[in-house]
Amino acid sequence: MGNGNINYCHEENEVRTLIWDRASLKLIDQRKLPFKEEYVVCNTCREVAGAISDMVVRGAPAIGVTAGYGVALASLEFSGHGRDKFISYIKDSIKVLSKTRPTAVNLFWVLGRMEKVLDCSKNLKLDEIKINLAKEAEKIERQDLNINFKIGENGKKIFDRYKNKIKILTHCNAGALATSGYGTAIGAIRSLDREGKIEKVIVDETRPYLQGARLTSWELYKEKIPFHIITDNMAGYFMSKGEIDAVIVGADRISLNGDTANKIGTLGLSIMAKYYSIPFYIAAPISTIDTSIESGKYIPIEQRGENEVREVMGTKIIPEYMPVKNPAFDVTPCGNITAIITEKGVIEPPFKENIKKIVTSADNTDKETGADKR
Repeated sequence: MGNGNINYCHEENEVRTLIWDRASLKLIDQRKLPFKEEYVVCNTCREVAGAISDMVVRGAPAIGVTAGYGVALASLEFSGHGRDKFISYIKDSIKVLSKTRPTAVNLFWVLGRMEKVLDCSKNLKLDEIKINLAKEAEKIERQDLNINFKIGENGKKIFDRYKNKIKILTHCNAGALATSGYGTAIGAIRSLDREGKIEKVIVDETRPYLQGARLTSWELYKEKIPFHIITDNMAGYFMSKGEIDAVIVGADRISLNGDTANKIGTLGLSIMAKYYSIPFYIAAPISTIDTSIESGKYIPIEQRGENEVREVMGTKIIPEYMPVKNPAFDVTPCGNITAIITEKGVIEPPFKENIKKIVTSADNTDKETGADKR
């Protein structure tokens, strides 16, 4: 986004997913929320990579922003001599970060952007390259904040036709904790709440990691937005009783035809929503759209460790001798999606045609303003 767009800043009482002080990166430890509010301090690129892999930080936009700062930290920790060795070290660090989470496309988009800055700065002095990398990471964070705010505003407009207050179901966490602030799906809910249009948010607990029960509910509680938590297998019941007016979720990768990878369980919700004629919305930045992938069948699905299923908050519920599977994401087909809410506008079916239009329009706007696509 260019400088002419809304300049959204953190509010004083807002959740801070990450704090960058130009020497280290502090990440709120999402594994310990809502019971403990602690920050993990990362001083090196490998510590950042570990924090992403270990779910200290999660959510596609937040992973991307964090990775950008991981590259900046790699440049600061370089202790060798010579420009060629420095460039090689940064590119190796980018490879380390790229192996942390395979599904979230924002990670690779940000790393590509950082590598582009590195390549464009390769003839400068080392100190100047380091400054450029840090500035780019900071720029990515600022742009992500502005993007989330605009997604929230565009999401709010969808519900202008609703006369009564709205009951919205959301899955996993697509709030401030999943971004650099404000959120995507929760950003839309926050914008609606500020207009007095939210009756209640229904929060799926989101097994196995409980991002809904632990994280989304924590954010809503802090915002004083009315909500209640349900187990994942209760969603159909509440839909059948007319207790849900719409579903809004985030995304980790969207293919060219609109198929969307999001937290495991999203697919099932979309099937039930379609059965009960409930609108099903995706809220995500343009950078989450991967136009190189024709459909969702080509999206890589991360398989995570068995202990995430075997344990709940450190308490074992399944013995070791019982086999488990743990895919972190599933893919919702475009036919189950009502619309995709982005910072550039709302994309409606036919998705392939309209995604091409909005991505092309975004690219052209960014070229005219000198901004990077985000």
